Amino acid sequence: MNLIRNFAIIAHIDHGKSTLADRLMQFCGAVNAREFHDQMLDSMDIERERGITIKAQTVRLDYKAKNGNIYQINLMDTPGHVDFSYEVSRSLAACEGSILVVDATQGVEAQTLANVYQALDHNHEIIVVLNKIDLPAADAATVSRQIEEVIGLDCSDAIQISAKQGTGIEDVLEALVTKLSPPIGSEKGPLKALLVDSWYDPYMGVVTLVRIKDGILKPSMRIKLMAAGMTYTVEKVGIFRPKPTEVSELKAGEIGYIIAGVKSVGDARVGDTVTQENNPASEALPGFKPCVPVVFCSIFPVQTVDYERLKDCLTKLQLNDASFSYEPETSQAMGFGFRCGFLGLLHLEVIEERLEREYNLDLVTTAPSVAYKVHLTNGAMVDMHNPADMPDQSTISFIEEPWIAAQIIVPDEYLGNILALCEEKRGIQQELTYVGSRVLVGYHLPLNEVVYDFYDRLKSISKGYASFDYHLHGCRQSDLVKMMILVNGEQVDALSMIVHRGNAEYRGRQLCERLKELIPRHMFKIPIQAAIGGKVIARETISAFRKDVTAKCYGGDISRKRKLLEKQREGKKKMREIGNVKIPHGTFLAALKIEDRSR
Repeated sequence: MNLIRNFAIIAHIDHGKSTLADRLMQFCGAVNAREFHDQMLDSMDIERERGITIKAQTVRLDYKAKNGNIYQINLMDTPGHVDFSYEVSRSLAACEGSILVVDATQGVEAQTLANVYQALDHNHEIIVVLNKIDLPAADAATVSRQIEEVIGLDCSDAIQISAKQGTGIEDVLEALVTKLSPPIGSEKGPLKALLVDSWYDPYMGVVTLVRIKDGILKPSMRIKLMAAGMTYTVEKVGIFRPKPTEVSELKAGEIGYIIAGVKSVGDARVGDTVTQENNPASEALPGFKPCVPVVFCSIFPVQTVDYERLKDCLTKLQLNDASFSYEPETSQAMGFGFRCGFLGLLHLEVIEERLEREYNLDLVTTAPSVAYKVHLTNGAMVDMHNPADMPDQSTISFIEEPWIAAQIIVPDEYLGNILALCEEKRGIQQELTYVGSRVLVGYHLPLNEVVYDFYDRLKSISKGYASFDYHLHGCRQSDLVKMMILVNGEQVDALSMIVHRGNAEYRGRQLCERLKELIPRHMFKIPIQAAIGGKVIARETISAFRKDVTAKCYGGDISRKRKLLEKQREGKKKMREIGNVKIPHGTFLAALKIEDRSR
């Protein structure tokens, strides 16, 4: 075990984690030139297209150090976006140390701080690596001072590399084997393994990734999942190099996968403890704190016959992504579907895109919302995830909404715009600290305001230079109302939302204007209204297609034209009474991506 090192790579998004992982694999000979491609550990097409890591991946490398020993290095590449922080926390729990990658041209970003604090919570030894030093804008000295001032890590021996060009890679590997401590455990004790991840393979069924804490895991061994209470026979054990490779056994301190014929996707829960059936461990491992979804929306199949297929796909996705949750739901407008919970808007978009791509489903996604605590006049309290479930206003005493503690790091030239945006979103300023030419701004914000267009506008007004991170910070009482959208007099429950009373008129006007652009014209006028209770607060009208019925009237009395126009008017009036408005299924999410055109 003294020759084993387990570590995770952590960084802000786009600071070079996946590129560094590629170079480490090449240096250690895990992949040859013919098999190599960029982002080797990003297995999904959506990851390569967007240039982000969504799923944490592991790979075992063999490195011959300068002291002559051959070390077994287990690398875990983690996501950088705030929406996938649960993947980071699970990876950190399986490791003893971390490499912190910081872009030498960008410096410390918001997610850099969040990931470092997670690593420190797991008592990790952290190796600081300054990446992209080959670029003309790189300033290693300034970035090192930033890390020392903002995070408090010693950067006197920070490693300067260029992952793209491959310089400094050997220094990183030497630091890993000399500075990180080996795993602690015993091969002789009862089997105790942490279930770090699980996913569904169409050929092998449920595959689970485990970190062996104590004991040895071999094929044909009877194992027990302590939390689930289920027992299985291990069929195969293996490691990733980066392709799956079968091995004869997994020993204490190692990370690998097992295939044990798990049929039900609900049994292999992340954070469970794997032990031997006839010689079980005395107590389970701590596991992970449960993941709490913060953004909710409903997903419906366009074709009702796809409901069961959608249910099966969501079950498989939940196994691949433990932070995703769902439950059945029914809508008047769209029939049977599911109410789903996500860690953020990017997480929502990724899940929706995976369902459409990987499972070939046509979906309708409703307005994202957050979970509210509704206190009733009889003293009871109910959790409300869906605006359609809001109780009658006369029975509500008050409503609490979730708030977040946000950290924004931005160049000082954009500070005024950032402060104005946060104040507009009902934010309360907590701190403002200068770090060189950049500013660390701390705000408490309602999560409801952040869910819609906050992130897009933040990037727009800062020209992409602002970085943003947040965590939940309790609930506060607010003056909230339910805003309904009516199209041709019919309520569209998919677009109902909970808004602050002070922002309701502005939000309703924006949404009506956007729907006017998105809903196609019909043969009759279509009124689009935003209403609170029985009061209409905003309205737009989609004009009807119009045929020139007077085109053939050449000359003659004006009464002939009037008679034709009156007949047309009566026809359109009757058509409006019996006509149905067809709303394209992409309208719902597109309507919420409101451009800030009025300010």
